[in-house]
Amino acid sequence: MKSLWTLLCCVVLAATLTACKSSAPAPTEGESEAESTAATDEAAKTEAAAASAEKPEAKPDIPAPPDVAAPPKDAKRSESGLAWTVLTKGDGDKSPGEFDIVTVNYTGWTTEGRMFDSSVKRGKPAEFPLNRVIPGWTEGVQMMVAGEKRRFWIPGKLAYGEAQANDPHAQFGPPRGTLVFDVELLSFKEAPKPPDAPKDVAKIPKNAKKTDSGLASRVLEKGDGEQHPTATSTVTVNYSGWTTDGKMFDSSIVRGKPATFGLNQVIPGWTEGLQLMVVGEKRRLWIPENLAYAGRPGRPQGMLVFDVELLEIKN
Repeated sequence: MKSLWTLLCCVVLAATLTACKSSAPAPTEGESEAESTAATDEAAKTEAAAASAEKPEAKPDIPAPPDVAAPPKDAKRSESGLAWTVLTKGDGDKSPGEFDIVTVNYTGWTTEGRMFDSSVKRGKPAEFPLNRVIPGWTEGVQMMVAGEKRRFWIPGKLAYGEAQANDPHAQFGPPRGTLVFDVELLSFKEAPKPPDAPKDVAKIPKNAKKTDSGLASRVLEKGDGEQHPTATSTVTVNYSGWTTDGKMFDSSIVRGKPATFGLNQVIPGWTEGLQLMVVGEKRRLWIPENLAYAGRPGRPQGMLVFDVELLEIKN
C-alpha cells in the first residue's frame, strides 16, 4: 500500500534450512570443515529431498480474462479514465469511503495477460486503508458494495505510471502502463473522522523555521522529553499528511493505530524532521518534494505537510 505489493517471508523454507544445518554433525578434533561437509553431504541431500517433498506445490497463476487487453464496449468509464464492468452484484447497501479499511480478494494482470499479484493465489484476503493504494483503487472500490466483484482497467496515471523508454525503475518496480484487476469487496470498516487540513497547508508560514535542506517546521505542542531520536532510531508516532491543496493522503489517526518504523526507512524529510523533536512533542513539517517522494509515480506529488506527534523513541 503502500501499494498492493506483498512481501512474503519464506518461513517454511527458512525453518527447513535451519533444521538441515543443525542436524549436520560438527567436525571432530583434527577433522577439517571440508571433510565434515563431504561426510554429511549425502545425509543433507536426503533430508533436503524429504523436506522438499513435504512442501506444498506452488499454486499456478490465475489465467488472464479474455478482455484483459482493453475494456469491452459495455464497460463504464469515469472522467479520470478508469474503466470497469460489474462481474457479480453485491448484497450490501453502503459503499466504503476513501479512508475506510477494506477487505478484498483481488488479482492483477498487465494488458499482455501477465499476472503480477493475487490475494486469491496466496489464499488470504488483503486488508488496507483505501487511501493507501493506487488512485485507481481508491476511486474504483468506493463505487462497490460488500459482496460485489468488478473488473477494473486502470490507466498508468492512476496506477504506477505509464511505460517509458529507459525507465530505471521498470525492471525492479511495479508494472507500468494500464493494469487490469478483478476485485471482490468482502467487507469494510468505517474509519474515524479524519483531521481537518491545517489552515497553513498551502505554503510555509513566516513563523516556521527552515533548515539548510529546505525542510520547514513549527512546534504545535511542546514535549516533555529531553532526548532526540537519531537517524537510526526506531520511533512510534501519530501523524497525518496532506498535499498543499488540503487533500489528506495518509493518517495513523484515521487507522486508529500509531505507526512504528526506523527513521532510516522513511522519506528524507521525516528522517531529518523527527530528529528535531522530543517525546510528547507535536510538530508540523513542510517537506519539499526533493525530501519527499521526488515525483515517483503512484506517490503524493509536490511539497507535503505532516502533523507529527512523537510518542516513543527506541534506540
